[in-house]
Amino acid sequence: MGSLFRSEEMALCQLFLQSEAAYACVSELGELGLVQFRDLNPDVNAFQRKFVNEVRRCDEMERKLRYLEKEIKKDGIPMLDTGESPEAPQPREMIDLEATFEKLENELREVNQNAEALKRNFLELTELKHILRKTQVFFDESVPMVYKSTSTHSSNKYRRYLQMADNQNEDEQAQLLGEEGVRANQPGQNLKLGFVAGVISREKLPAFERMLWRACRGNVFLRQAMIESPLEDPTNGDQVYKSVFIIFFQGDQLKTRVKKICEGFRATLYPCPEAPADRREMAMGVMTRIEDLNTVLGQTQDHRHRVLVAAAKNLKNWFVKVRKIKAIYHTLNLFNLDVTQKCLIAECWVPLLDIETIQLALRRGTERSGSSVPPILNRMQTFENPPTYNRTNKFTKAFQALIDAYGVASYREMNPAPYTIITFPFLFAVMFGDLGHGAIMALFGLWMIRKEKGLAAQKTDNEIWNIFFGGRYIIFLMGVFSMYTGLIYNDIFSKSLNIFGSHWHLSYNKSTVWNNNYLQLSPATSDYEGTPYPFGMDPIWQVASSNKIVFQNAYKMKISIIFGVLHMIFGVIMSWHNHTYFRNRLSLIYEFIPQLLFLVVLFFYLVLLMFIKWNRYSAKNDFPMTEACAPSILITFIDMVLFKSSKAPGKDCNVHMFAGQSFFQTIFVLIALACIPVMLLGKPIKIMQARKLANVQPITGSSDAEVGGMSNGGGSHGGGGEHHDEEEMSEIFIHQGIHTIEYVLGSVSHTASYLRLWALSLAHAQLAEVLWSMVLSLGLNKEGWLGGIFLTVVFAFWAVLTVGILVLMEGLSAFLHTLRLHWVEFQSKFYMGHGYAFQPFSFDTIIENGTAATGETE
Repeated sequence: MGSLFRSEEMALCQLFLQSEAAYACVSELGELGLVQFRDLNPDVNAFQRKFVNEVRRCDEMERKLRYLEKEIKKDGIPMLDTGESPEAPQPREMIDLEATFEKLENELREVNQNAEALKRNFLELTELKHILRKTQVFFDESVPMVYKSTSTHSSNKYRRYLQMADNQNEDEQAQLLGEEGVRANQPGQNLKLGFVAGVISREKLPAFERMLWRACRGNVFLRQAMIESPLEDPTNGDQVYKSVFIIFFQGDQLKTRVKKICEGFRATLYPCPEAPADRREMAMGVMTRIEDLNTVLGQTQDHRHRVLVAAAKNLKNWFVKVRKIKAIYHTLNLFNLDVTQKCLIAECWVPLLDIETIQLALRRGTERSGSSVPPILNRMQTFENPPTYNRTNKFTKAFQALIDAYGVASYREMNPAPYTIITFPFLFAVMFGDLGHGAIMALFGLWMIRKEKGLAAQKTDNEIWNIFFGGRYIIFLMGVFSMYTGLIYNDIFSKSLNIFGSHWHLSYNKSTVWNNNYLQLSPATSDYEGTPYPFGMDPIWQVASSNKIVFQNAYKMKISIIFGVLHMIFGVIMSWHNHTYFRNRLSLIYEFIPQLLFLVVLFFYLVLLMFIKWNRYSAKNDFPMTEACAPSILITFIDMVLFKSSKAPGKDCNVHMFAGQSFFQTIFVLIALACIPVMLLGKPIKIMQARKLANVQPITGSSDAEVGGMSNGGGSHGGGGEHHDEEEMSEIFIHQGIHTIEYVLGSVSHTASYLRLWALSLAHAQLAEVLWSMVLSLGLNKEGWLGGIFLTVVFAFWAVLTVGILVLMEGLSAFLHTLRLHWVEFQSKFYMGHGYAFQPFSFDTIIENGTAATGETE
């Protein structure tokens, strides 16, 4: 838990490994996940590194596994996932894995090619079957050819007509040929009509028909019929709807033109005999071949299924093994070779507390490899800032992620995460306070916590669900805290609980209460018992429709300011821990002290005035300490800052709440004003003086702390402090001026920003009341069995709106506002967030992200 308050102490180490033991040692470190390697070959191209061939082999194995995975998913075969992570295979096992994957891929590709060829053959036979059936109908509908004689210019000529029945009206006849088809010298001979039959995609048919008409000038006759059942495309397995067509034409020129159009529209043409007997014989042969193909296709699919089922049992483990091998070789590519080419040299960041664990892992790797030379791990001295490593568990991980989303902490900087565990759900609950809504949220979070193992095993790509599941502990705590604040507000679905009995009593009769909308109970009379409700708000406020909001506004507004000022003061105190740890005396004296004074003498004094007002003024007190003489806190604070004398709130009332108030307020404002030039000029002037002193007496041995630098007190590398040695004085003054203005103006704006606690709490309560009064109360007012049915429907509608709007949408809104209060108002007081995250070489991370390696650098 100690590392949760500050990041782990890190050490830069140099690692010497024998070439034959390097693979096994890196494998052990990958299982451990506590070492971040540095790239010692930044200028070497990725394709020129020592182990690039091994990485390429792993890429090829991954490609084959992805192909197998795609085929397995296509058939819907479940892949066995035991949840166990096999160890990284030895380098010699790569050959066996490659041979296994090569055999599986070749076998599967061969089966797929055979299956595709069989399916294509099956598709052609099926289309031919439909053509033979449909064209038989076309030929049966056609009527015999007849001749008509006409006399033109005193000479007889023969004209020939093809008459065919239309599929919509059998009485209609179509004329195909005109005068161009008459042969003058053979008046009694029938002209031969050609035809082609085929299959075309149904959506292409209208365009196909138009093209035929335009290209052939209407000298063709097209008949088509839909194939009712869809046909399977052998290439991609999609279901395609097609239609059978037959085209009649005369002459070779039209035949060539028709075939070209069919080819352009990707229509498939099939031979169709003219004689009915030949068509029947062909149809019988086609049916026999289709039955044989069905048998062969079934056997092929069974064989393919057996191959895929066998592969699915080991696919997950194969993926893990290949990714581990690839990650190891990626990491080995970051190492340097010594001059003898027998030793690999690496540099890595390691947590100081885990060095012994890492050394044990290196020994295990050496023993596995059979090497007789032990690895050497030396700690190096460096002035480079180490990475930030905050050790977390499944509970603290989500809270740490909220902090890291703002910015990764500088090395050894105070970590806000442990305090956020309490303050985040509490401030959320102040805005979301409702016992019922909080219970829904807490139960949802508790369900995810109880089922976390099973839910974590169901790896899904749904990003929204992954966010909810990752923050399950935050959701649970927000729900629990909201239940607590709901009890404080005495609010459950906009109604109140009368647990202890109200401490207010009615002195009016029933008719007066029912007929008068403006009755008020005075705490100065016997209407009030004189003692407050034991826990939370008195339930009597539930029936106070006229002044309930007025009372709650004053209450929630004041507690928002109180919580906000305390939160900001706590943030400034956190900066003291940073300054003392990094031994930054200048920041401690000229930043922390004036910042704390400025916040205390103005805004903490404002909080004290609230408590003084609550304590000293009451309706039961004697004049002038009654509620009528209670001064306005806001007016008092404004007059204090403007050096104006306050006015009495009423006749004969005291101007001040306590003796000497005016004097103390003047002193407080003067102190606050005096803090501004100290914050603005104190630190830059001291740095300038220290630099002049260093130039005059260069061998004085003045420490970094005297000139604004910092050391971490334990190592040679810097931490989250500020270094001004190489910064120009003008930049230091500008930088300090910006920070001072930001802090002074921010103190006012940040205090006002905490009023969002009051605003969202009020909005949430009012929305809940609107839903109750305008939705659920409609069902509660109905009587009888019809009323019960109506109430069921109304309750379902109310429940959907409650969960969808008040829990989800309002919860998200309150969450975002709470996040802003922590990032801006709280963390800006002490948190720099200029660090970079510790990214260790870890097999678990690599497998979880589904990537081959994380150690490659460009």
